Amino acid sequence: MSSHNSFVGSKIKRLRESKNITIEEVAERCGLTVDQISLIENGQNLPSLGPLIKIARALGVRLGTFMDDNDSLGPVVMRAKEREQAKSLSFSNDAVDARKHMEYHPLAQQKAGRHMEPFIIDIHPAEENRFELSAHEGEEFIYVMHGGVEIVYGKDTYTLYEGDSIFYDSIVNHHVHGIPGQSAKILAVVYIPF
Repeated sequence: MSSHNSFVGSKIKRLRESKNITIEEVAERCGLTVDQISLIENGQNLPSLGPLIKIARALGVRLGTFMDDNDSLGPVVMRAKEREQAKSLSFSNDAVDARKHMEYHPLAQQKAGRHMEPFIIDIHPAEENRFELSAHEGEEFIYVMHGGVEIVYGKDTYTLYEGDSIFYDSIVNHHVHGIPGQSAKILAVVYIPF
């Protein structure tokens, strides 16, 4: 488990407690169970970005607040060597499944007040894809750097390979995952209006 998972979880817990919001209230506002929120806060699990965005909204903060190490108002440069050494976020297919299949490498953690979240995402091979579609405000852009991915978007499924990209509205139910049994690497930029 990435140590950053517990960093994000403890930050969510601190924010929630500082605002005197119960786990039950957060769960009700974002459509997750109390158990799911508890697992997230204890650093045992991270859901995909959709539920995290809903938790951020329930607490009245930006998604980036969960990931910020420090704040810089100017440009933020992330060198390749720094990215390899930086903490990553490991996501499971859903908030109660401990099997990690995606590693998110944030590229703009130090940028204050941002509305975009850029990531390099390593997708590890999985023989089966169990996932729940999620929807949230905003837009997403994905560029496939290596391998192949499937994007379920509403009733459609798109298969993308190296060099392909997709840009879509996040308000439509969607899910991004690797082609079963294959690994992939993608650049993903999530825009979340606040």
